[in-house]
Amino acid sequence: MATTTTKIILAAALVATAGCAKKRPEVLPPAPGDGMTQPGTGMDNGGTTGGAVVPGSAEDFRQSVSSDTINFALDSYDIDPTARGILDSQATWLQQYPNVRVTLEGHADERGTREYNLALGDRRANSAKNYLAARGIDAGRITTISYGKERPIALGSDESSWAQNRRAVTVVLN
Repeated sequence: MATTTTKIILAAALVATAGCAKKRPEVLPPAPGDGMTQPGTGMDNGGTTGGAVVPGSAEDFRQSVSSDTINFALDSYDIDPTARGILDSQATWLQQYPNVRVTLEGHADERGTREYNLALGDRRANSAKNYLAARGIDAGRITTISYGKERPIALGSDESSWAQNRRAVTVVLN
């Protein structure tokens, strides 16, 4: 009798836990910056409303700064003079909009291990963050993330492609 009761309890427990399995959503959320309209705002993810650029939006940032991307030398996370000029223009824009938050994405080229490139991308993003903070931007407004070699913008195995992929990108969060 105890064996039958135990089997029934175990069977019920298995059925109960099988019903709790997390199901994958049928529709995945949109990727960042895909131009979809944000609910209730009438504004798309880029920061435009009926074709007009909204001040302080991601689109305003892209139009106002010299670039949203800085590039790095091989195996480096040093801010060179070109990157300084780009980050200075970003700092000026960020000072105009003190409530805007940004994420700095660190990237690497395809060479090297996944772990090495994630660490290098992290150092690149933090290097740009530290520069902006030194220019007076509150570090609490800046988050960093490293994608390593996982999100290349140039799909080639040559120096030109690798140079484009060694970067940090500033993304305005709406």
